[in-house]
Amino acid sequence: MADRGASAALSLPDDWPAHPDPILALNRMGSFDWDLDTGLMQMDAQAHEVFDVRPDEYDDHPESLSKRVPPGEARRLDTAVSQALKDGSENYGAYFRIRRRDGSLRWTHTQGYIRRDETGRPRRIIGIVRDATRELGESDARRDQADRDEARREQTSVVELTTAALAHARTVQDVIDVLKDTHGLIHLGATSLVMGLVEAGRIRLVAEGPEDAFVPGTRVTRIDEPYPMSEAVRTLGPCFIESPEEFAERYPILWPHITGLNITSAAYLPLIVQARPIGAMGLLYSDRRGFTTEERNILVALGSSIAQSLQRAMFYEQEMDLAQGLQQAMLPRTIPSVPGADVAVRYRAAAIGGPVGRDIGGDWYDLIPLPGGRVGAVIGDVQGHDTHAAAVMGQLRIVLRAYAAEGHPPATVMARASLFLHELDTDRSATCLYAEADLSTGVLQVVRAGHIDPLVRLTDGSCHRIGVPGGLPLGLSAEFGRLDYPVGTLELDPGDTLLLCTDGLVEQPGADLDDGMRTLTALVATGPEDVRDLADRLIDVAAERGGDDDVALLLLRRRGPEGPQAGRRLQRQVAPGDPAALSEARHMIRTAVAAWGAGDRADEIELVADELITNALMHTEGSATLSLRVLTGSDRRLRVEVEDSSSALPRRREAGDSGVSGRGLLLVELLTDVWGVEARGGGKAVWCEFVVPDQD
Repeated sequence: MADRGASAALSLPDDWPAHPDPILALNRMGSFDWDLDTGLMQMDAQAHEVFDVRPDEYDDHPESLSKRVPPGEARRLDTAVSQALKDGSENYGAYFRIRRRDGSLRWTHTQGYIRRDETGRPRRIIGIVRDATRELGESDARRDQADRDEARREQTSVVELTTAALAHARTVQDVIDVLKDTHGLIHLGATSLVMGLVEAGRIRLVAEGPEDAFVPGTRVTRIDEPYPMSEAVRTLGPCFIESPEEFAERYPILWPHITGLNITSAAYLPLIVQARPIGAMGLLYSDRRGFTTEERNILVALGSSIAQSLQRAMFYEQEMDLAQGLQQAMLPRTIPSVPGADVAVRYRAAAIGGPVGRDIGGDWYDLIPLPGGRVGAVIGDVQGHDTHAAAVMGQLRIVLRAYAAEGHPPATVMARASLFLHELDTDRSATCLYAEADLSTGVLQVVRAGHIDPLVRLTDGSCHRIGVPGGLPLGLSAEFGRLDYPVGTLELDPGDTLLLCTDGLVEQPGADLDDGMRTLTALVATGPEDVRDLADRLIDVAAERGGDDDVALLLLRRRGPEGPQAGRRLQRQVAPGDPAALSEARHMIRTAVAAWGAGDRADEIELVADELITNALMHTEGSATLSLRVLTGSDRRLRVEVEDSSSALPRRREAGDSGVSGRGLLLVELLTDVWGVEARGGGKAVWCEFVVPDQD
């Protein structure tokens, strides 16, 4: 007992109350005093009650509590005390279970204060014990509540993440891809997904679940067939399958085909919009059985969100089909073959929001056969990206084609198109470039209305931007009364390629137009020689770059002399009342015919040309323009054209009694090999051709 006295002389904890018994009893705590030298541990009556032992059952030796403290709990408690004694701690605490007299287990908590002597040796432990059943029960309840809250947060997160991902889906396939994406399935907790859409009273499968898991006969099913997806659509309610046994029992036709998928449960959800089923979705699980009420609710809510996204996607696809159909109808269905040229055209719709979707625009191209073997090349861009832009584009394309086919000069074609757009019930303007090409000579007359310049790639592979004087965009030039469009002239040698495009092929994010034109010029210079391959490459580059503008492209390459090609061309204007000009024209004819080796037909050519000039001066107002050129090919021909400002066609008349008039067209028909009339803007051109011998 002397040792116990020495131990008692050790100081108590600073926060130890002067009279602890009433306080401990009030808090249902017992106390103990453990002498580490003697090994005796004295406990008060409340401690006896905590351990559920009577005073006569406890002899101050901790070993006598072994019948109340199970071995595993005793080892945990000894480990906690030993560790605190070794590492110099001043106190320790531990939860452990005791076995009560009735055999039940009860949680208990102990906290001990270690008293050491001046050498640091532990001598005594003073502590408390208490019943922790209620405390840990409340802790378990809090933990359970926290688990439920966490599950609810996770479920809410599933809806939020899925809804956020679906917000970027524009097409039905986008929706399916979002849901079938690995992360999407993880969010949903499923291993695979199936989906069907209601079409004409049937369900068409659009997502087939795992690879190689397609069930024959389920691509299109009736709503009344015994499948879970059909049931969800038919009843407008979810179909939860909580075990493989339930699946096999409820759907015996389907189950044998999917047993290899290791499905343990499934949830089939109707996709309902405005009280109407548009489809159904099945989530297949392989690692769970059953669904809690909260899980069912969250899946139903998720189905509603997916249904809304699907409905938006279906509306978008319908609108895009309509818009693209309208745009395709507005663009030329076919491009005519052009003798003497290789032509390629391409159109790419705008990509809005990345590569997911495409939008309609107002860009267009056209190729217009013109009289005299000429051809008109058009590229244009109506302001805006909507069906209205496409509709205006279609009308403008048709009008511009009609004006060009009438034979109007390029500047007149552009001015009239601008007036038409200005008078149209629209606030849209349009940029446009119109090039009229005579492929026999390679001469192009180009008019530009606010559009970007054309490019020309030469036979040596170099590519250049051709500066063309321009006017205001169509519609604006009419509004501001500035309808004068300057005409630029350029020549294409055989093998040269003309490139017309809209700004969607040129503009790049963060770069100005000139930088874009330089980039395009370099790309064309290094591109394939074949115009079709070059067009494909340019469109591929535009697709890789993306962008929010559509692209129209027209390439025209002048071929070498395969058919009739012009060797030389001469032109002279003859004004009325100017005999000197008429004399000079006759001299030009004689000189040219002799120089071109057509002397055998010199008289015929001069007589016919003189007749055509005279008719033009007599029967029209204004001057006449005489053109001579040689066409080379299988037959070498000399072509004579006389152009005037009258749209009235020449007509054959009977010769009068005097015999002075009425024989003009008869002479033309008798002396020429072929002749005809072409509209030229507000006037016409009468032409004829003479077969002449080849020159050595």
